Amino acid sequence: MTQAIQIPSDQALRGSSRRTLLKQFAGAAAVSLAPGAVLAQGAGKITMKIAISIPDSHPTTVALKAACAEILKESNGRLAIDVYPNGQLGSDTDTVSQVRSGAIDFVCTAGTIWGNLAPVTSINTLAFAFPDYATVWRAMDGELGAHIRTAFDKVNLVPVGKVYDHGFRQITNSAKPINTPKDLAGMKIRVPASPIMTTMFKGLDASPTTVPIGELYTALQTKVVDGQENALPTIESTKVYEVQKYCSYTSHVWDCFTLVGNKRNWSALPDDLRALATRIFDAHAVKQRAAHETLNATLEAKLKSAGMQFNTVDGKPFRDVLQKSGYYAEWQKKFGPEAWAILEKYCGKLA
Repeated sequence: MTQAIQIPSDQALRGSSRRTLLKQFAGAAAVSLAPGAVLAQGAGKITMKIAISIPDSHPTTVALKAACAEILKESNGRLAIDVYPNGQLGSDTDTVSQVRSGAIDFVCTAGTIWGNLAPVTSINTLAFAFPDYATVWRAMDGELGAHIRTAFDKVNLVPVGKVYDHGFRQITNSAKPINTPKDLAGMKIRVPASPIMTTMFKGLDASPTTVPIGELYTALQTKVVDGQENALPTIESTKVYEVQKYCSYTSHVWDCFTLVGNKRNWSALPDDLRALATRIFDAHAVKQRAAHETLNATLEAKLKSAGMQFNTVDGKPFRDVLQKSGYYAEWQKKFGPEAWAILEKYCGKLA
């Protein structure tokens, strides 16, 4: 964050050690020149940026914009945070790098993406771990969520507010319904840039392909990939239903979006603004969860009217195949015994 810098007057320089004061001034300038947040000239208004790759219409983007509008109002214009959706500031991978450098103040993205930076932040995306939302929120608002949050500190980032629901992910494709693991054999399926997702689909004998969310529609339309997997609100907001006929309720992964900031830019904010922003982001994350749940419950009918066909899948055969492939044993080692024990505290024995 850029802070106001007071240049020493000639009188002050005459009344004290000129060299000492100039050193202090230079030090203050160096500290204040963080590249992300900007202090508007002469107005005392701090402006910050949030990058997010999903569209304006998605419940998470809607919640972030509503939260930022409230922050601006309650801070009496002192803190203005702008939300840039649709990958305007770059792909997830690009914007994570920009937040780490401080060029962008925040990025809001999924555990599947954060896992590239700190593996344990993707532990919630372990295949078929969560049976339902009651288990999800006990874990993520409890000990598992707290453990995940500590991992951001190790990479000089800071999570702000509660996590946003990104939903249980379902598989769509243009050829056939998915009913058994064998139906995935050889299928080119789009996945986010995420090792845990890639290894899951490889373990199911599919052919996972990384495609940025902003390029997903075109990749499906041109048959670069046969299918993809996302929660219904993402399927709807990205218009995947226009180029995919079948949606299979696999609920193979639950994921969340976490708002994560550059630690230096966030810490440079006055204490009262950090507290105000955290409180408001928390409140809107809770509202987003309810909105996501409501939307998810209504979307099947809407997507059916657009031509999609739905089927419900028994997840146990998929989990059994992954168990035999060594998927769970591999990720147990990567996440470590402490994180794994916390996850199993909520989800039961996984490996």
